[in-house]
Amino acid sequence: MAKKKRANGEGSLRKRKDGRWEGRYTAGNDPTTGKPIHKSVLAKTQAEAKEKLKQAIAEAEKLDMSRAKSYTLGAWIKLWYEVYAEPRLREKTKDYYLNYIDNHIIPELGNTPLEKLTTIQIQKFYNDLQKSGRIQRYTHIKLKDKGLSTRVVRGIHTLLNNCLEQAVAERLLLTNPAKGCRLPKLEKREMKILPEDKIGPYLAEAERRGLLAAFYLELTTGLRRGELLALLWTDLDVENMTISVSKQVNRINGELVVSQPKTPNSIRRLAIPQRAVELLVEEHTKHPHSPYLFVSPKTGTMFDPDSFRHTHEKILKAIGAEHIRFHDLRHTFATLSLKYGVDVKTLSGALGHYDAGFTLSTYTHATEGMKRSAADTIGSVISQTM
Repeated sequence: MAKKKRANGEGSLRKRKDGRWEGRYTAGNDPTTGKPIHKSVLAKTQAEAKEKLKQAIAEAEKLDMSRAKSYTLGAWIKLWYEVYAEPRLREKTKDYYLNYIDNHIIPELGNTPLEKLTTIQIQKFYNDLQKSGRIQRYTHIKLKDKGLSTRVVRGIHTLLNNCLEQAVAERLLLTNPAKGCRLPKLEKREMKILPEDKIGPYLAEAERRGLLAAFYLELTTGLRRGELLALLWTDLDVENMTISVSKQVNRINGELVVSQPKTPNSIRRLAIPQRAVELLVEEHTKHPHSPYLFVSPKTGTMFDPDSFRHTHEKILKAIGAEHIRFHDLRHTFATLSLKYGVDVKTLSGALGHYDAGFTLSTYTHATEGMKRSAADTIGSVISQTM
């Protein structure tokens, strides 16, 4: 065996029996045993080995090797979620993150040592998610499409990328392996609306089901479903014909959870048509002791968002209308408002935050008169279809 030679006082070099040169260096100490962590590089020539050794030592100095070797991706992502992500997330977003982590990332990549995670490994993970990433939750329901949507795959990447960026910041990784991945292109979903000639039949069917007030208010305000169902009787100002939007309801882990709206702009006071006020007052007489504007006919409490969505779908089927999401009623309101001359700033304020293929400016200068005029306009349009 060739005698060891020093490489500029850093690490050591030796020529192996197979003719190659090996450079060895110490990369910190094991946190459990306290013993040095030894690593090595190989090269065909002594000069090449010296250069590789120099680079390896420089990289080791950038990393906290004692900590870097102690994490699998699963262990690190759990710690990252608890310390960095969870305290800053809304309840519904927490639900998404935990689903991504527990049902997708950890089962596929969780056992991989953090320092050995590669870009190609993550890329293959994303590719597999697109092909067969959906979870079979119910055995009696056959999945029509086994792949996850582009939106979900990109959401998982955003989470994983942020997690690994923090690992780089804490000197657990030199670079973020998720950064080099190619993501599926986000498919632009076509905006759908409820046609004007279907609005009358739609509301008539809603009335037949005892839900005219809720669906009339939706079509004349464009509220999000969670905002609509979280409204309390105290949010209605009968005299001034306004409602205050300051909360939303979502089902999280099987429970109905009331929280603040999506964005600061979503907290707002809306002018509503006179007919909407009349319907809401009439609705309240049906359940005068409930604090909610809209009460589930089944439970007598807050309307479940999923149940309300199913009712919307049943109404569409009953009137022979093309299927649209409940969220598309929000697009319907926006489209009708612009068509019948509602000021864009006023519309932006009414919606709180909106993106549907055209830009609405931030709500800053709409006067009370403009808001009242807009409410009367859209109320008149909707009422004339009935």
